[in-house]
Amino acid sequence: MLRSHRHLSWLGRHLHDPNLWHLTRKSVARAFLVGILCAFMPIPGQMIVAALLALLMSSNLPISVGLVWITNPFTMPPIFYACYRLGIWILGMESSLGQNWSWDLETIQAEFASIWWPLLLGSMVCGLVFSLLGYLTISRFWIWHVNRTWRKRVQLRNKRKNKNR
Repeated sequence: MLRSHRHLSWLGRHLHDPNLWHLTRKSVARAFLVGILCAFMPIPGQMIVAALLALLMSSNLPISVGLVWITNPFTMPPIFYACYRLGIWILGMESSLGQNWSWDLETIQAEFASIWWPLLLGSMVCGLVFSLLGYLTISRFWIWHVNRTWRKRVQLRNKRKNKNR
């Protein structure tokens, strides 16, 4: 189905990578890297960017795209405000958001020139930090879980052997 779609043909071999759909340690860990990074991008179309990066990085596609919803209409304002504050702190700037700031489209458009750089910088720093933490956490958790499962299997097998003796 995807192979024959004329608008997706430019993706070529990337569409046929089994890691896009299988749950492996590497594909899931990379999905957390991609999804969380894209979630912190203050741009429209985060899901499209996550899907393209998932294709290019051989990460699990559904998880990559799903994690973008960390930033949803309810969580976006506090997350991006925190990213903006981090960007201001890194740049050593004063906040242009004064006491008279109102969160309407007109004010945001008027002030966009002064807030875009701190917002972008803070978002990229948070995105990189949290996506790397997500990657490392999932990778280590997967290894721990598999080792624990194998230890339990060995213990169970040993109990059965001792019981049969």
